[in-house]
Amino acid sequence: MIYLDHAATSWPKPPEVLAAMQDYLERAGGNPGRSGHRLSIAAGRVVYDTREALAGFFGINDPLRVIFTLNATHALNIAIQGLLHAGDRVVTGGMEHNAVMRPLRGMEARGVQVVVAPADGAGMLSPAAFAEALPPGAKLVILNHASNVCGSIAPVAEIAALAHQAGALVLVDAAQSAGVIPTELPALGADLLAFTGHKGLLGPPGTGGLVLADTFDPAQLQPLVRGGTGSRSEYEIQPDDLPDRYESGTPNGVGIAGLGAGLKWLLERGGTVREHELALAARLREGLDAIPELQLFGPTDPRKATGVISFTLAGKRVSEIGYRLDEEFDIQCRVGLHCAPAAHRSLGTFPQGTVRLALGPTTAPEEIETVLRAVARIAQT
Repeated sequence: MIYLDHAATSWPKPPEVLAAMQDYLERAGGNPGRSGHRLSIAAGRVVYDTREALAGFFGINDPLRVIFTLNATHALNIAIQGLLHAGDRVVTGGMEHNAVMRPLRGMEARGVQVVVAPADGAGMLSPAAFAEALPPGAKLVILNHASNVCGSIAPVAEIAALAHQAGALVLVDAAQSAGVIPTELPALGADLLAFTGHKGLLGPPGTGGLVLADTFDPAQLQPLVRGGTGSRSEYEIQPDDLPDRYESGTPNGVGIAGLGAGLKWLLERGGTVREHELALAARLREGLDAIPELQLFGPTDPRKATGVISFTLAGKRVSEIGYRLDEEFDIQCRVGLHCAPAAHRSLGTFPQGTVRLALGPTTAPEEIETVLRAVARIAQT
């Protein structure tokens, strides 16, 4: 089997991830921060060690500003619903995932003004379009760092500088970029960053987080969920301490242990899989581009994209292509709209969508050649 669906979730996970999760359940299965016995203390140590490693990875000084969540969607909802109120203005781009657009449309119904800066036909966002959309008085800018549809990488730092000049905060959706390309908050100019653990960071599902920049004032951000935190238990109001202000209920300790192991595996290999994916993506795009009746979407320069490549074939439904890749060639991919109708409208591929091939750290050069032969065969028959 050739697995090319890493944009949905990375697979297989490094063996160290599975080992860390098993070890957590066997040796540190207590409820972190809820008791003083050794199992609870051991569990708390695992959670904090992962929090500390993530803080370093994302370029912030205070590990308590890494807020653990279920996934990037959960993190985005904390930020969007916690920052925005009726009458506020928010600007986002035309390549957003529904993890951003659905919460924004929900807030729009409550009186928040939502402005979408358009992307071009290659899925690229323009700082000029954001500069035009920011006035008057935008409170928040939300940017998809890398598209889950065509891999296009946004010029986040340039847009963030414009946003800050206009007095707006910047929230970065790093679901597709964390672990793939650099995602340090200071370099991006991000005030908040949402990430998921099960994609580029190679952890298990059910993990992710919201990272608050060292300069961000948490008083601006209301909690999405309130409840038990293991701290300030004498009060019936939510504590203001970080990370407890945003982390109610028992954390996913076993998942966080796996996330820590995935991050460690990645850091031991340089922190991203960028160079590996660049070489493979260049070859894949070149080979696909040579197939008659095949249309590629996204940037033509692999350096402007992650290892996510979308295409269609004239006269063939994307569902048929995906089915044949799976059934005849044992190649796993994803077809359709990829939970990102806004992105497909920008690319001109709505409502059918595309066939998406998403590379990962385990993808081998010989697999790319097999995929190219398979797609060429489907194009001919």
